[in-house]
Amino acid sequence: MPEYPDITVYIEAIERHALGHILTGMKVKTPFLVRTYQPPIQDLERQTLTGVRRVGKKIAFGFSNGHWMVLHLMIAGRLHWNSTRQALATFAFDNGNLSLTEAGSRRQASIHVYAGSSAIPSAGLEVMTCSFEAFAARFTAENHTLKRALTDPHILSGIGNAYSDEILHHARLSPVTLSQKLTPENLAKLLDAIRDRLNFFTEVLRKQTGAGFLEKVTAFRPEMAAHGKFNQPCPRCATPIQRIVHGAHETNYCPECQTGGKLLADRALSRLLGKDWPKTLEEMEERKRG
Repeated sequence: MPEYPDITVYIEAIERHALGHILTGMKVKTPFLVRTYQPPIQDLERQTLTGVRRVGKKIAFGFSNGHWMVLHLMIAGRLHWNSTRQALATFAFDNGNLSLTEAGSRRQASIHVYAGSSAIPSAGLEVMTCSFEAFAARFTAENHTLKRALTDPHILSGIGNAYSDEILHHARLSPVTLSQKLTPENLAKLLDAIRDRLNFFTEVLRKQTGAGFLEKVTAFRPEMAAHGKFNQPCPRCATPIQRIVHGAHETNYCPECQTGGKLLADRALSRLLGKDWPKTLEEMEERKRG
């Protein structure tokens, strides 16, 4: 799913290409894409795009009649400019076409239209601009694992599965530590890591995109230290990166840097192995040799 860096660079590209231009028409291939009916999406036609902003992991388009269109790309939704790809929706501006595609057979992307910005549902805390006090209060209001708290859109805005791994690796914090167990020093370290990693990957994407339009949106990037790097050496200590698999997602971490050398129990494997589940990398290697 596109997260803060991807959405930010998408918005910058949309601003370069379409801001100040008139939406002359649109084609929506499936009616299930549009989840609201009042005001109708057709009210956006012949209106000028006056603003684009991020709402969590969503993109909000503001128009000259005061209406806003909020687009949630979900996991496989992607945006393109003047593309020939088959699209779920195409928005024709007076200078080019913005199109929405979605890979796979599942249709999860959505569009909501609101009569004014105040009607747009709020997202989680904006970690790039909030104070430390606001971050600490919001992050510790409930007691969740750090991985869960980072990726909960009602707690923090714009962070998902991929970049949460990078943030926790950078902060040297375990993904299963409980949020209310963090000291003020660790909370400060976590907030610094959030801003550092989100800014870093935003710059990576900006350089790749240049003056064009962001095309390669992926959860796996060569610059990543932990996410998608299972069994590859940690760039900091060379320990093999480990993972916990839960459903369609996985958590990647370095045992040496983040968990004091301990292996975190993978739900499926630990349930299968029970007491035989190795507690350290050394135990795991011994099992493999055996």
